[in-house]
Amino acid sequence: MCVYADEKAATPQNQPNIRKESQIQGSNQDNLPDVKVNLRDETGVEIPAGIVVPVINMQEVSTETCPVGYKVKFVATNDLFVGDIKVIPEDTTFYGYIEKINEPIVGTNAAMKVKITKFVFPDGHEQNIKAYIYTTNNNVIGGELTAPAEWVKMPHYQDTYQGISWIHRGATLQLRPGGKRSMGAHTKLPVGERHLIIFVAPVNLTHITEE
Repeated sequence: MCVYADEKAATPQNQPNIRKESQIQGSNQDNLPDVKVNLRDETGVEIPAGIVVPVINMQEVSTETCPVGYKVKFVATNDLFVGDIKVIPEDTTFYGYIEKINEPIVGTNAAMKVKITKFVFPDGHEQNIKAYIYTTNNNVIGGELTAPAEWVKMPHYQDTYQGISWIHRGATLQLRPGGKRSMGAHTKLPVGERHLIIFVAPVNLTHITEE
C-alpha cells in the first residue's frame, strides 16, 4: 500500500510533542530576562486651565521699543506639581510674543498682553500651550490711570447743628485733583523681574520627567 506525503505528515509519530516542549520552556523561566515597560511617556497628565507657574523674565520687554509680535522668553523658578506628579520642572523655558499693545494716551499708561505659546523642558521636550503673563486686569500689563495734571483748591465747610439751625464755622481749603490728567507713560517688564504665567486652556502632557 502506498503512503502519500500528506498522510505521512498527519501520523501521530510525526506531530510535535507540544506538552513536552511546554514543560521544557517552563523549566527555563529562570533564565529569561525580566521585561520592563516604561509607561511614563504613554500615560497623560492634564495640566488644568487656571494653574499658574512662577517665572523670571530673561529680557526687557517694553511698549516703547518692542512691536507687536516681539518674541519673549521666561524661565520657571520652581517645580510645578499636579497631585504628586511633577509636570513642569524648574528651569523649564517658556516662549511667547507680545500679542497686543496700547500706546500711552492722556490719562492712561501704555498696556500690552504677552501670550505664551510653548515651553521646553530642560531635557529638550517641547509642548505647545495657550497661556499669558498673569495680571488681575484680565492679563493686561499696564493701562493704569495717570496722576492728575493739576490740583485745585476747594473750600470744605465745617458746620454744626445748633437746635433748629446750622451754624457755619468757616471753611478750610483742600487740594483736590482737577479734571485734567497727565500724559501716560510706557509700560515695561525689566529683565530679571518675576511674574506668573497662567494657563488659559488645559494641556494633556504625556512627557513626564523623572522625579
